[in-house]
Amino acid sequence: MNERLRRAMLGRGYDVVGLAEASEVSAKSVERWLAETSVPYPRTRYRVAAILQEDESYLWPGAVDKASLNGAELVATWPRRQDVPKHLWTELLRQADRNVDYLAYAGLFLSEEHPDWLPLLRARAEAGARVRLLIGDPQGTQLAARDAEKAIGGGVAGRVAAVLTYYRPLAGSAEIRLHDTPLYNSIYRFDDEMIVNSHVYGILAAYTPVHHIRRVGGAYFNTYLESFERVWASARPLDGEAG
Repeated sequence: MNERLRRAMLGRGYDVVGLAEASEVSAKSVERWLAETSVPYPRTRYRVAAILQEDESYLWPGAVDKASLNGAELVATWPRRQDVPKHLWTELLRQADRNVDYLAYAGLFLSEEHPDWLPLLRARAEAGARVRLLIGDPQGTQLAARDAEKAIGGGVAGRVAAVLTYYRPLAGSAEIRLHDTPLYNSIYRFDDEMIVNSHVYGILAAYTPVHHIRRVGGAYFNTYLESFERVWASARPLDGEAG
């Protein structure tokens, strides 16, 4: 029995006949997939995975070319954050239905350079998306260490203070926490899309590499998501609010 497929079907409310109709195949085909006596053709695998909202590599791990799958997750890369198309940030935010995750020390450029950012963030939260914002803790040691990097001119603490003035009004609809962790990457997640801004010692984040990742097999995406979750678990709620 393909237990992963069976559980995915149950989770999405599909029986054999229902999945067969939705994926435009016969019920016997679905029965063979469950019995692991056959595997769908690539186009059908993709269709079924989309219907069940699972990765095809999870449903049929032996049938997928891992190298191609991993490569498919890297949508684009830029040598500097300033090179990222300006519309991409708000476009991804506008399309997010379930999760918006934000990990940075400040990320002030989003609220200052994108007039739609804050209204869209509030709208996503009010529409039911879970919005989690992780911002550097002004009382922590890591923010002070970053501020001490003379090569970047300091001022990080000031940017954090500024960004908190933008995000405090969202505290009723978004979850906001302050973190005191060494920040190797800033992570901006929009459902199954993610923008990762690498951090380089002595260089402002605006001038360091950025990767646009889309979850396919999860090889890249899940690593950064796990990192976000670990920081989230260690962070403290803004102003002592319940976490």
